Amino acid sequence: MAAIDQGTTGTRFAIFKKDGSIIAYRYMEHEQIYPRPGWVEHDPVEIWQKTQRIINDACRISGIEPSEIAAIGITNQRETTVVWDILTGQPYYNAIVWQCTRTRKICDELKTKGLEPEIKDTTGLYISTYFSGPKIKWILDNVPDVREAAEKNTAVFGNMDTWIIWNLTGGPKGGSHTTDYTNASRTMLMDLRRLQWDEEILEELDIPPQMLPEIHPSSDKETYGYTSKDGVFGVEMPVCGDVGDQQAAVIGQTCFKRGETKNTYGTGCFMLMNTGEEPIISKHGLITTCAYGFEKGKPIYALEGSVAIAGAAIQWLRDNLEIIKSASETEEIAMSLAEEGSAGVFFVPAFSGLFAPYWDMYARGCIIGITRYTKREHLVHATLEAICYQTRDVLEAMMEDSGMRISKLKVDGGAVVNNYLMQLQSDILGLDVIRPTTTETTSLGAAYSAGLAIGFWKDLDEIEQNWKADKIFNPKWPDERRQKMYTGWRRAVERSMRWVEH
Repeated sequence: MAAIDQGTTGTRFAIFKKDGSIIAYRYMEHEQIYPRPGWVEHDPVEIWQKTQRIINDACRISGIEPSEIAAIGITNQRETTVVWDILTGQPYYNAIVWQCTRTRKICDELKTKGLEPEIKDTTGLYISTYFSGPKIKWILDNVPDVREAAEKNTAVFGNMDTWIIWNLTGGPKGGSHTTDYTNASRTMLMDLRRLQWDEEILEELDIPPQMLPEIHPSSDKETYGYTSKDGVFGVEMPVCGDVGDQQAAVIGQTCFKRGETKNTYGTGCFMLMNTGEEPIISKHGLITTCAYGFEKGKPIYALEGSVAIAGAAIQWLRDNLEIIKSASETEEIAMSLAEEGSAGVFFVPAFSGLFAPYWDMYARGCIIGITRYTKREHLVHATLEAICYQTRDVLEAMMEDSGMRISKLKVDGGAVVNNYLMQLQSDILGLDVIRPTTTETTSLGAAYSAGLAIGFWKDLDEIEQNWKADKIFNPKWPDERRQKMYTGWRRAVERSMRWVEH
């Protein structure tokens, strides 16, 4: 079973055995494009080319023939928006990434009209630059010829899952223009209960409905389509799993019971709690989303707390400040400080504003508490703390909204290999933090979605048997220290908020 995991910084291709173990894997980064402050773009053509390259490399190096792969699932960076010509396959503009803040004016106008309560109740989402709908409108309003092409049914929209599936299944030669419940729920355009595009919101944003893909379950027994014989695999293969990256991690972490919660540490940080068959509309700064849907019209919902900058803050230390050479250094540097920690320094990495639970587009990053004593090591430690504090912000809101007490947190993503960070997370939360043996849970979740569709795995019970814990981190801090440090963090956040307005 294979999975394409198209992420924010790069794309992965993995092939899994029935026990969930990886037997082939390749990864390749793509360019991050920053045309202006606050603007973030990707080249969708580059991403598709590199997707094909890693598929070829993985099969060649492992010796696995494409004909041996039962099916393929897709998972992807959510909200990132592409509009392309369905006749030629050429994008009209670069993909606008979920982190991009160029749509602030559009979002402010919607809020000024008093539409946020209605949009939140319908879609489960706050009005924010984060989501796809305002990005589509920006492209329609600012890129020449796009609106005219959309009216003529030749300009189409998709998040990265739709773009990859369309290309896999033939592209201009009849590729499938489709998405799933999880990705559609991130556009700010889908009615969360009806699982359909909302006509009133589309009209408000002046988005032609014919641009949008068909919405299907995350695991589609009828399949979204087949890879073409003249395509990258060279054989026909069912493409039948599609799920946004954070929801894919819910599946990979087997959070199938109500109340089970996972946190993924990647470019950003994303915590999701399975809330069952009914959506809970948050009153504490979270968003409501589809967790997955394995049957038509029967999704499972989740509360989600999205943190914009987590691993990206470590990349910033490496690439912008150049005070570390690699992310792996941070563990040794932080450990060298022992009990001292960050020595009173707090770093709020609000590079793209603040997401959950604050939702402040005008917040900006700040480092506070600096003295003459402050050293490079303290800033590194404060960066790791910031990842953990933002996670606690989300967890506190999640327990308030759900009325459920979280006793343990399953974790995954690239940063969880850092043992110091995971112990720090346990101490700041006061919870057990559990790392699984397979940390590529996002790719695994996409593979599970495809495998369920064709009967490769018969049910969720069989999938749950594959999940195993690698290490459990238990909290060691006394409550007094935990609360004192968190109070300092909240004060630092207050100082970062509403910065651009002034």
